[in-house]
Amino acid sequence: MGVVISLKEGTDRQASVKPLVELTKGDMERVNQLILSRAGSDVQMIPEVANHLISSGGKRLRPMLTLASATMCGYEGEGHIRLATSVEFMHTATLLHDDVVDESDMRRGKSTARMIWGNQASVLVGDFLLGQAFKMMVEVGSMDALDVLSTAASVIAEGEVLQLSIAKNMETTEDDYLAVIRAKTAALFSAACEVGPIVAGKGKAERNALKSYGTNLGLAFQLIDDVLDYGGSAKDLGKNVGDDFREGKITLPVVLAFRRGTAQEREFWREAIEEGRNDDAALEKAMALITKHDCLPDTIARAEHYGSIARDALAPLPDSPEKDAMLEVIAFCLHRAN
Repeated sequence: MGVVISLKEGTDRQASVKPLVELTKGDMERVNQLILSRAGSDVQMIPEVANHLISSGGKRLRPMLTLASATMCGYEGEGHIRLATSVEFMHTATLLHDDVVDESDMRRGKSTARMIWGNQASVLVGDFLLGQAFKMMVEVGSMDALDVLSTAASVIAEGEVLQLSIAKNMETTEDDYLAVIRAKTAALFSAACEVGPIVAGKGKAERNALKSYGTNLGLAFQLIDDVLDYGGSAKDLGKNVGDDFREGKITLPVVLAFRRGTAQEREFWREAIEEGRNDDAALEKAMALITKHDCLPDTIARAEHYGSIARDALAPLPDSPEKDAMLEVIAFCLHRAN
């Protein structure tokens, strides 16, 4: 069962990441070459595991944002290539670790690395990629960029632990959940955008603008992911619809459905999430309750709120093709739920 959610009328339904892809195409070719080079190792399993995920078709949105942020700030050096690659390695390491923690079987339409090579290999290769990421940050020679990205790595880990601590707990509040995704997802988007003006030598105004843009884009992006888990398709998600439910994950649609439900409905959620009674029939009922209480449209509305903050964050910056492309990325992220 799926629920197709339309965004409000009057929005641009053709929003795309293509302008960003085209603007960063040349630099992304260099990033991809560096990714392949730095994922290499004499230990055969390391490139095998790393390339399984690296080559699996992700959009590489975060490194493209690093490149675009640097270019829109007038940067003409080489450091943004290493920083963008560092960002992608941090993201890939997080995915490898996430799949182990979440016991996920599928990622971007393929078996997860842990299903092929095991949990230990996935964790250790993730650690290798983090090490390579930090090595490249040091090579750039910017202490501020190193500070921003290393802080993000720490915050992401905190977010993972926080999510683990509230897992399968139906008393989780919306504020609790937002704290998790602010750390797990928004922190890397934020850092990816902030290091652009840093390496370009810009001041606080540009750094704060792009940091805010990244943070709020990341929040919007994750909230739409939450919607797609209950109202999307496996093609949209790169994983099975309902995986969050089966894994006992507390996401915003579940928080809202639980808070708005009757006593009987809340008991269903406790049994499904806390006690693991989450078969296909339970997923069907969960989707029905989420629909009944308008949880998907309201989650989209919250995502649109953060999208508006991201748009406003870029408003003071000079017009440029990169700025236009980054604005369109906001619309693209939101319209994935359409």
